[in-house]
Amino acid sequence: MDDRPQTLVLASSSRYRAELLGRFGLPFDIQRVSVDESPLPSEAPSSLAHRLSVTKAQAVTHISGDYLSVGSDQVAMCDHKLLGKPGTEAKAREQLRFISDKTVSFFTGVAIWRPARAMLDYRVVQTQVHMRNLSAGEITSYITADQPLDCAGSFKWEALGISLFRSTDSTDPTALQGLPLIELAQMLRDQNYRIP
Repeated sequence: MDDRPQTLVLASSSRYRAELLGRFGLPFDIQRVSVDESPLPSEAPSSLAHRLSVTKAQAVTHISGDYLSVGSDQVAMCDHKLLGKPGTEAKAREQLRFISDKTVSFFTGVAIWRPARAMLDYRVVQTQVHMRNLSAGEITSYITADQPLDCAGSFKWEALGISLFRSTDSTDPTALQGLPLIELAQMLRDQNYRIP
């Protein structure tokens, strides 16, 4: 008997997360959810990533039957400062100057919520990115080439941004792009999804 949920839903408006989940070859729906991503006072970055991924997964509504929603969020920090999405080229330059020759810690949360069973599972994956010493010229040419304005840290590691790194440390390299597939694959297998 197939005991897996009838519907798989990605609770996200991120095209990067949709592309990543698509690697599994499973049919899924997308539901855009809106949550306040502001950190709570003294909230640790790992706790923030956990809370937001759970909140997003549980924000899925208006779906009937037995469904499973996937929520994810990522928090980046360098020198005790949270790094958001720059939004503009000027802010991207400022952010890349700030993280040049430093280590950026990314905390990527993933949660799955199955309301029919009141089942919640979540994980947080940490990735350390050790940046090279970046010149002003490198920063400008990189931003022009990759346009990383919607990426925390102001780089796309899956594109030209990898050239800005000295090295990375992670148990799940896809976590850096926004959805830790190694962890998620196991969570989905636990819900009777066959992968591969």
